[in-house]
Amino acid sequence: MADAAVEQDTRPRFAEWPTVQVAPANGLELAYETFGDPSDPAILLVMGLGTQMLAWPEAMCTALAGAGHFVIRFDNRDVGLSTFIDAPVPSIADILLKRNTAYQVNDMASDALALVDHLGIDRFHLAGTSMGGFISQTMAIRAPERVLTLSLSMTSTGSRRVGRPTPAVIKMMAAAAEPGGRAEAIEESVSVNKLIGSPGGTHDDQIRELSGIAWDRNHDGSGRMRQLAAIMAQPNRTEALRRLRVPTTVVHGLSDPLVSATGGLALAKAIPGATFIGHHGMGHDLPLSMCSELTADMLALIERSGS
Repeated sequence: MADAAVEQDTRPRFAEWPTVQVAPANGLELAYETFGDPSDPAILLVMGLGTQMLAWPEAMCTALAGAGHFVIRFDNRDVGLSTFIDAPVPSIADILLKRNTAYQVNDMASDALALVDHLGIDRFHLAGTSMGGFISQTMAIRAPERVLTLSLSMTSTGSRRVGRPTPAVIKMMAAAAEPGGRAEAIEESVSVNKLIGSPGGTHDDQIRELSGIAWDRNHDGSGRMRQLAAIMAQPNRTEALRRLRVPTTVVHGLSDPLVSATGGLALAKAIPGATFIGHHGMGHDLPLSMCSELTADMLALIERSGS
């Protein structure tokens, strides 16, 4: 249902966030930030489920910009400072049965393409993590002539046979409930990171700081469930990926309990010429401790591609 009505948004979204800009995109408004010189080759960063653009570490964004790129990070629809969709919040049963889905991953890909169109960017490097990887793959399949390189991390093909979470993560997701307030949400973020994050990665105080900022930007959790419904309704892209001719690197944490490394391996096998990079000790996050390695992986792909 790509034509779900857009909720009239009266939040004072941008007064406290002066670096945030807004773009009309696919009938919505997407909040975004940029780093670097707009005349440099662009890199679009696409974030994952229920997660704000802040989760792309600023250190990574500035490092990519310092290497000669114009970096764009943004809030997907239904998260952060971007438009929330006026549609019912699906139940777990709805999500599992693929019913009452407000929109598809394909619609989110249209949002991101509309953002680069708004910025006047024809061709760009594309990096997606987790759900952002699903969105990025969809963008590349739809418009391969626009994607210079494709960097995918901790994501999968959409096949139900690969990338499955561990039983502990499934149990956590089934028991998840809306937090009772800011303090509870912050501590919940710490607990979730201990379960799915990189062992010895981002420290608790850093998680608390980022979670607090995210709460202050917007703590409406309804969008996360609509995004989850879109993920569960996504197609298996394996056959389409086999026809993709875009230089690709697939990065996956070998300790990822949310999207197992079988998902990344399946991606690298499906996309012709793709390189798989497995990181020992990396879970389902972008830890500050690995920021330089992940940045290097992306830049190495761009250098190899000659674009």
